[in-house]
Amino acid sequence: MTPNKKVKILATLGPAIKSIDDIRQLVEAGVNLFRLNFSHGEHADHALRYNWVRDVEKQLGHPVGILMDLQGPKLRVGRFAEGKINLQRGDAFRLDLDSTPGTAQRVNLPHPEIIDALQPGMNLLLDDGRLRLQVTAKHADAVDTQVIAGGELSDRKGVNVPEAVLQLSPLTEKDRLDLAFGLKLGVDWVALSFVQRPEDIIEARALIQDKAFLMAKIEKPSAVVHLEKIAELCDAIMVARGDLGVEVPAENVPRIQKDIIHTCRKLGRPVVVATQMLESMRFSPAPTRAEVTDVANAVAEGADAVMLSAETASGDYPLEAVSMMSKIICQVENGPDFQSQLDVNRPQAEATSADAISCAIRRISAILPVSVLVNYTESGASSLRASRERPKAPILSLTPNLHTARRLTVAWGIYSVVSADLHEVDDIATTALSAAQEQALAKPGDTVVITAGVPFGKPGTTNSLRIETLN
Repeated sequence: MTPNKKVKILATLGPAIKSIDDIRQLVEAGVNLFRLNFSHGEHADHALRYNWVRDVEKQLGHPVGILMDLQGPKLRVGRFAEGKINLQRGDAFRLDLDSTPGTAQRVNLPHPEIIDALQPGMNLLLDDGRLRLQVTAKHADAVDTQVIAGGELSDRKGVNVPEAVLQLSPLTEKDRLDLAFGLKLGVDWVALSFVQRPEDIIEARALIQDKAFLMAKIEKPSAVVHLEKIAELCDAIMVARGDLGVEVPAENVPRIQKDIIHTCRKLGRPVVVATQMLESMRFSPAPTRAEVTDVANAVAEGADAVMLSAETASGDYPLEAVSMMSKIICQVENGPDFQSQLDVNRPQAEATSADAISCAIRRISAILPVSVLVNYTESGASSLRASRERPKAPILSLTPNLHTARRLTVAWGIYSVVSADLHEVDDIATTALSAAQEQALAKPGDTVVITAGVPFGKPGTTNSLRIETLN
C-alpha cells in the first residue's frame, strides 16, 4: 500500500481506457476510486469497466472505490427550421411550448417547469452561458425575453435557470433505470446531479437505501443556499464547477468552493473538487500553470479528493494526467506550511468520545513522531471523524467490511485493510502493529497510535486510545 499522499484522486473512466492493464496503471499512479459517467456510454460499457476495476482491486489486494454519476435532467431548447439562428443584443425572443421548429423570433422550450418558475426580470442562460436572455413577460405557455448577450443558437442547446427553483425531480426515468443497473452491479457511491434542495437528497436516498453511499453534486445556486442541510443528509459532496460556473458568476466560484470545503469539513463529510482541473491535458502531456495552481489550491484548502473528468475518460494522456495530479498533491502536502494551514481551519469538535479521541490523535501525531494512526472500524464513521481532524500521520483503517473500505477510498488520509478476522480480535495492539508493518506504514522502533471501541466490534463505540512502539 505505502500511501504517499493524503488527498485522493477520483478518475473518470471512458473510451480512453481500453483494458484492465490501463486501470491497473492508473491505480498504481495514484487513483483511489473511479467514476462511471452515466451521461455517456451504454450499460454494457460501464459493466465492463466496473469488472476491470474489481479485478484490479483483487490483483493489488486493497480496496478501490467505484462511483456512478447520474446524468440528471437535461434542459434544452427545441430545434430550428434552419438549424440555427443568430441573436443580437436587444432582440425580442420568445420561448414557448409549441413544438413547431423555431425561427429568429421564437423556439420551443419543452419544459413547462421552467416557464412556470420564471418571472419578469429573471435571466435565462443558453448554450453553457454563452447567451443570456432576460424575461420581460410571462404567459401560461410561453415567456417573452430580451437578449442581453447574443450569439449563435442552434438545435438542442442547453438551458440554465440560475434564479429559479424548478419543480423538477433530480431523477429522470433514465436516471432511475441507470441507478437500478448501477446498484445491481454493486457501485459504492452514487453521485446525484441537479440537486436543488434537501428534499432531492431524501428522494434519492429512498431509492438507494443502504446499497450505496450518496454524494450530492453542488452545481445549482439553490443548492449553495441549502448547502448545510444537503450536506447533513448525504454522505459526501462534489463541487461540480462545470454547471456551477455557468449558473453563478465565474468570479464567485473560488469563494463558493472554499465555503463548501469548510462546511463539509465541519460536518465530517468528504468533499470532492471537480471539473477542468487539468483540462489542457486532454490533448497535451503537460498542464498549464494555472491548472497546477488550481489543483494545489484545492489540496491546500482541505479537499478530500480531486477529480479528473475528460482528462482520463477521453483524453490522449490519461496516465500522465493522473501522475501529474499525484505529483501536485505530494508537492503541496510536503510543503512547510501545509499542516499548519489545515490546523488553523480545524472545525470545532463535538462533545462525543469519538471526537475527543480524534482530537487527541491529531495532537499526539503532532507532538510525537507517529508513523501511522491505526483505527478499528465497522461502519467507517470513526475513521471519517479522525480524517476530519486532518492529522499529520496517515490513517490505517482496519475493518471486516469491504463495503466500508470502498466507501473510505474518497476520504482524506485513510487507507484500509479488510479482513473477516477483524470481527473478533484477541489482541488489539498486536493485530494493529502487525497490519501497520505488513502495509509498510511502520517499522521496528516506530510509534503507532491505535484507536478502537470497547466492547470490540460494536459500531459507534470508539472509546479507547493506545500509544504503542513496534518491536
